[in-house]
Amino acid sequence: QVQLVESGGGLVQAGGSLRLSCTASGFTADYFHIGWLRQAPGKEREGVSCISSTDSSTYYSDSVKGRFTISRDKAKNMVYLQMNSLKPEDTAVYYCTVRRGSCFAELYSSGQGTQVTVSS
Repeated sequence: QVQLVESGGGLVQAGGSLRLSCTASGFTADYFHIGWLRQAPGKEREGVSCISSTDSSTYYSDSVKGRFTISRDKAKNMVYLQMNSLKPEDTAVYYCTVRRGSCFAELYSSGQGTQVTVSS
């Protein structure tokens, strides 16, 4: 059974940084692409970033490109999202996600989420 547990969210001022962590278990890391999506109140869910299990290619939404960095420690089955230069519009619940096939495949599973709040 796939389990994803996020941590690292919190309250930060605009311009600050946070690092989210995702602890993954219950699946073979080689066959799943792990990423992050977020959802702000009243807004649609947005895919933020993903790292490919096959060649470690990384993908970012335009809204976070250049500010966020995704990384993966396969040995520990962990994925991180380093978020720099945070903006109030980054405020959302961030979910760790896994997909099969590619980073653009249908969502296979997600965690419970961690709240990120950026104050202006």
